Order: sequence, then structure tokens, then C-alpha cells
Amino acid sequence: MPFFGSHKETTTVPPPTTTTSTSPPARRGTLFSRRRSSSPDLTTRHHHTTTTTSPKRHSLLSKHHEDASITGARQSLIQAENAEREADRALFVAKAAVRDALAKVKMLEREAAEEARLAKIKQTQAKAMGKRGKHLGRHEHSF
Repeated sequence: MPFFGSHKETTTVPPPTTTTSTSPPARRGTLFSRRRSSSPDLTTRHHHTTTTTSPKRHSLLSKHHEDASITGARQSLIQAENAEREADRALFVAKAAVRDALAKVKMLEREAAEEARLAKIKQTQAKAMGKRGKHLGRHEHSF
């Protein structure tokens, strides 16, 4: 059962009960009289009819009678909260993209450094082979 708001119930009302008595009807009080008779005749003659449609109940916190400026302010606040949540999500996605990009750059730098190291080794080996090749051909053979 909700704490706030309206709670609609359909109720079925039993048919009014009337009793007949042999005693004459008791005298009713005036409009502003607070005196009531406790006789069963008066209590059984009265019946209440309720409609099958639920009555409209409004509490002090009801939104149906809210001022338009309050409603507008609430909507603006809700939109601002949603925009802030969306901005937080976008910021999270942007930070993740930056992390991924930086990781790729670092990986490329490592790969380039490794390739440079291998190229330097290759250059050193090629230079050593070049020195060794200079000694060839000192005996000029003619065929």
C-alpha cells in the first residue's frame, strides 16, 4: 500500500437495513444540537450510500494542485540530473578512450624501440661483415 498518493478501492455496499418498530419515532435535535439518542431505532434507520467510484482524496502533498512554477522547477531539476548522469557517462567513456589511446601509443613506442634495437644490431653485424669483406681481393687473380 503506498504511503502517498491516492489509493483506489472499489467497495460493495450492502443494501440499507431498516427495522420497523412499534414505538413512535424519536424527536430529532436541531441543526446545531449535539445531543444524540442512543436508541437502536435511530441508529438502524440511518444508512449511508457510497458510490462504486472511488472518491477523490487529496493529501497536502498531492501533486494535482501543485503550482505550475513548482512543477516547472521539478522538471528542470529532473532534466538537469539526467543531463549530469549522461555527462558522467560520457566523461567515463572519454577517459576510457584516452587510456586506450595512451596504451596504444606506449605499445607503439616499445615496438619502435625494439625495432630500432634490432636495426642497430643488424647495422653492427653488417658493418662487421663489411670490414671482413675488405680483405677479400688482395690477391688479384686473373683468369
